[in-house]
Amino acid sequence: MRAERPPATISSADQAPARGEFVVLIASLMALNALAIDIMLPALNNIGQDFALATDNDQQLVIIAYVFGFGAPQLIYGPLTDRFGRKPILYVSLIGYMLCAFACTAVTTFSALLAVRFTMGVFASGCRVVAVSVVRDLYVGRGMAEIMSLVMTIFMAVPILAPAVGQVVLFAGPWRLIFYVLVVYAGLVLIWSALRLPESLPAEARAPLNLKTTIAAYRDVVTTRASFGYLLASGVVFGSLFGFISAAEQIMREVFLQGDRFVIWFAVIAGGLAMANFTNSRLVQRFGMRRLSHSALVAFTLLSTAALAVMAAFGPNFALFMPFFIAIFACFGLIGSNFNAIAMEPLGRIAGTGSAAYGFATTTLAASIGGLIGRAYDGSVLPLLAGFAGLGLASLLIVAVTENGRLFGPSSN
Repeated sequence: MRAERPPATISSADQAPARGEFVVLIASLMALNALAIDIMLPALNNIGQDFALATDNDQQLVIIAYVFGFGAPQLIYGPLTDRFGRKPILYVSLIGYMLCAFACTAVTTFSALLAVRFTMGVFASGCRVVAVSVVRDLYVGRGMAEIMSLVMTIFMAVPILAPAVGQVVLFAGPWRLIFYVLVVYAGLVLIWSALRLPESLPAEARAPLNLKTTIAAYRDVVTTRASFGYLLASGVVFGSLFGFISAAEQIMREVFLQGDRFVIWFAVIAGGLAMANFTNSRLVQRFGMRRLSHSALVAFTLLSTAALAVMAAFGPNFALFMPFFIAIFACFGLIGSNFNAIAMEPLGRIAGTGSAAYGFATTTLAASIGGLIGRAYDGSVLPLLAGFAGLGLASLLIVAVTENGRLFGPSSN
């Protein structure tokens, strides 16, 4: 289906903005999560020194605690947004996010920082559920894949710019100042959403909220073959993304001796991913979601395996590592939006619940896997690349089972 907006789903008192503004606004909402992660990367070493952590790997917990807070609560936010609408849940989530960011400026122990970061992730998860739900309310199929690819193209400005912003803040003062940036950003998004984001779920379309209907909705997600298969495959392959994020600073500083240039190379990798997302938005209407995403998943697995072999043979050669890694991450641009759209396509009447289940898989499941990969860091890139290759293969097998062995799909999908 084309990216057409069905006017009947939008309240007459709350009209949607033009497509361009809508895409940027949704990207800004989703960026709340990425910003809370990526802006912290340059500060992890400072945090470790400030709290005198036992090992450098412990500093990864600042990221992991947030991601675990972000994951499971989506399963609660989904039914809530299907019952009360998208915007009320968004307001609560944004205000909670701001309060937690402010609280992080005042913590005095590492355990307190982790607790507040976890809670911050809980509130951020509501923003993510609402953002994807609104897109699914208004678009479907290839149309949703196209919109989400455009959203992700803009969204990728965050991992490109956020580490550099964090580094600039560190030049100006202590790491706690970074959280004031998050407060200001969330406040601006709150105002913009209140003024311009449509309430895309009218009262007559809202689902009742009780245990029976909630269980039934999640049962629909689990028993819908395409939805469950693709959310599981996404959760597995995105574990590699979280594995890299957890160990990225250590790898760039310790293995490749890049120092503060880490933020530049992180931006280069994210830039390749942004270009791939934009390319997907141009190609998906022509070639279909399955053909593009399956091809990218095969490429991801082969590239990861090749990179592992090259690094094992030649050692930590940065000139060889970066081209491989840029290409590997570009594959995510052809996987993520398409897998999301395929999983959500059958779930229009429970878009909030479907978005929550997909978000849970691509955060909690992915973070659990990625955390293990990150913690396996041993001073080389080999554990990371071995994890990438293994997760790519596992995800490919899940997709093959989901599609009954018929990969690359017909052009209509």
